[in-house]
Amino acid sequence: MSIEQTSPNQAAKPRVAIVFGGRSSEHGVSVVTAASVLRSIDRAKYEVLPIGITHEGRWALVGDEPSRMAITDGRMPDVDQVAESTEGQVTLPAAPGNREVVWSEPGAAPKVLGEVDVVLPLLHGPWGEDGTLQGLLELSGVPYVGSGVLASAVGMDKEFTKRIIESLGLYAGEYTVLKPREWESEAGRAAARERIAALGLPLFVKPCRAGSSIGITKVKDLADLDAAVEEARRHDPKVIVEKGVEGREIECGVLEFEDGPRASVPAEVLVDGDFEFYDFEAKYIDSSEVRIPAELTAAEQAEIRRQAVEVFDGLGCEGLARVDFFLLADGRWMVNEVNTMPGFTPISAYPKMWEATGVPYAELIDRLLAAALRRSTGLR
Repeated sequence: MSIEQTSPNQAAKPRVAIVFGGRSSEHGVSVVTAASVLRSIDRAKYEVLPIGITHEGRWALVGDEPSRMAITDGRMPDVDQVAESTEGQVTLPAAPGNREVVWSEPGAAPKVLGEVDVVLPLLHGPWGEDGTLQGLLELSGVPYVGSGVLASAVGMDKEFTKRIIESLGLYAGEYTVLKPREWESEAGRAAARERIAALGLPLFVKPCRAGSSIGITKVKDLADLDAAVEEARRHDPKVIVEKGVEGREIECGVLEFEDGPRASVPAEVLVDGDFEFYDFEAKYIDSSEVRIPAELTAAEQAEIRRQAVEVFDGLGCEGLARVDFFLLADGRWMVNEVNTMPGFTPISAYPKMWEATGVPYAELIDRLLAAALRRSTGLR
């Protein structure tokens, strides 16, 4: 892609900045998601500007080459591999009313790349999916796909997601949270171990604000607890410990239509027997089976779809979300977590669920962009 100046409104088609990568441990997943979107977005309707954010936080122009952004030999792709320049940087507008994107390199005059009409933020994890990028876009007055600052932040933090779920009268499971300062003192660790032991085994120890099952450990012996907490803390100083449950793992997609949010047919995650749980490798490398639609009774399907929309509204989500559940042995639904920017990779459940519901991939992207272009930034 050549770096050329363009005049505002040069293209009649809406210009979409597809932003991906980022500073979180889900960087590679985000790049794979962006590649899938770049392959499928309707080029007859939209002009595309791919922007990758490196691990260090530099915004880089990226070639429109999704074939270079795939998982190769089990290795996740990286923005640095596909960036147009190792030194140049993209700058978004910093004030409402100005939507011009600027490219700058050391020793050269900045170049205006034209206006952006809408941003499709395909970032996963902190510094992107957690309200930080959404806040930047709100300050700039640039429309974007997905939830706003508050819902994005709450959806990223498993503790506060559970608090909202519980406030709705839904079941969020048994858990405890380890704050950074608590684990950093002997007295705090001792108290935390007591709370955790009271949950019973097995346990799942997770970074509180991460996704894609990165940093999660299943603990079947309390002797392994400290190592599991330290592994989670490599990704987030705040850790959540959840009591393990026996049940079926069911997911449901929510999409906002003109008349309000609707839920997709649900999917069931069937983890390969070689894996303890649906971890990162099972999701993206081994590709465990996702059955769509899940084999549920009509009443079970109606209930999960109802709860998915209730959670979507309760968190104040916009645009899209994937709500993950467990169907417990006693027939109760447990809401596990909410993803305000679910994966769009070729194997991701969210677009597959909507395709099974009657909204194919390209139309799904189109609906999300159209909704973002209709929506104002700011308080709403």
